[in-house]
Amino acid sequence: MAFRFVHTADIHLDSPLRSLALRNSELAELVGDASRQAFAAIVDLCLAEHVDALVIAGDLYDGDQTSMKTARFLASQMARIHQAGVRVYMIRGNHDAMSRITKQLVLPDTVTVFGGRCQSVIQSSAGVDVAFHGLSFASPKAPESLLPKYAASQEGAANIGIMHTSLAGSPGHDVYAPCSVADLHSHGFDYWALGHIHVRQVNSGASTLVMPGIPQGRDINEAGEKSVTLVTIRDDRSVEIEERLTSVAQFERVSIDLTGASEWSEAIVRIRAGLEQAREGARSRYLVARLGLVGTSALSWSLMRDRDLAVAEAEQAAEQVGDTWVEKLELALSPPVVGDLGSVADPTMELAESMRANAGAEAFRAEAREFVLKTIADLPPDARGFAGKDEAGLEEFLDDVLAGSVDLVTARLKAGATR
Repeated sequence: MAFRFVHTADIHLDSPLRSLALRNSELAELVGDASRQAFAAIVDLCLAEHVDALVIAGDLYDGDQTSMKTARFLASQMARIHQAGVRVYMIRGNHDAMSRITKQLVLPDTVTVFGGRCQSVIQSSAGVDVAFHGLSFASPKAPESLLPKYAASQEGAANIGIMHTSLAGSPGHDVYAPCSVADLHSHGFDYWALGHIHVRQVNSGASTLVMPGIPQGRDINEAGEKSVTLVTIRDDRSVEIEERLTSVAQFERVSIDLTGASEWSEAIVRIRAGLEQAREGARSRYLVARLGLVGTSALSWSLMRDRDLAVAEAEQAAEQVGDTWVEKLELALSPPVVGDLGSVADPTMELAESMRANAGAEAFRAEAREFVLKTIADLPPDARGFAGKDEAGLEEFLDDVLAGSVDLVTARLKAGATR
């Protein structure tokens, strides 16, 4: 006899993909809809496995969303799970706190949305009593631990705590309701259903702590397969967990070594082979690849000069592979060294060195900085993040742009008829 539930978090319905949309509107549409498809897959899993409950540990929404399309979609999915007799236990995360739909959407009575005070709900199934303990925070910021607000475990029941927390901190995630793994273990619950950090983490001990990660990656920084956790609680309160795939689109970095390639046709063959290999290794329906061309090749200057053509060729190769997209092309190629030129000077390379020296001069850099800041000020707020989030990010952006500009000019001068 056992009680079973699916644990997920950080679905981020309708997460904005503005930077991706600027590069490829079709790809942005695909990935933008993937979070909905992933949630539908979670509901499908609940129905196929005949689970007793679905636990959502925060951030079902992405923020101040007003999309009625999202509201209708969510209502239809909740109706499916309600009709199957599956209960839903949900807390609000920091992104949910900003959502208007959170406050307006009417959900079935089988859905429990925990409020600002800790609430405990007991559900019995197959002879197993399970107590779900949850707490939402009304603000997008929670600088202190919420653990002291949780009730004690209920005797005779398996106790499940649902919490949105950054734990001891994680790169790329704001501090939110911080607490230590040791403190969670010592609270006396059998399982902690966590959310907030987008990378899957499992910590076993006095209790089982699971951060399921985001069920659908949104960009290359959330690469790899994404999943939810299927939890089984036996009548002796032992806990078993299974990871189940949910991602529809899978981001991956794909490195293509072009060392020794001297013809464009050879480069395209290698790109396609690399994409095919990555496609075979990806279990999600779609592969979204960030291609990195590396190695020492006589094509280095030509590829840099005709980057747009290289992107088009790579996109065509991806289309031929099937269910594969190229999100971005990065070049990290170097030209082959051709012997010792002795005193023979290369005027193009001398010019390149001169340009690099000028680009590094503070006066030139100051003009470039002023131009970038003026451009940012003229753009809508949603499109201003390309140059970094702070002063350090802006300086890093300038480094990349100035170095890339010198390389591009050099490539146009150096590249010959290599195709």
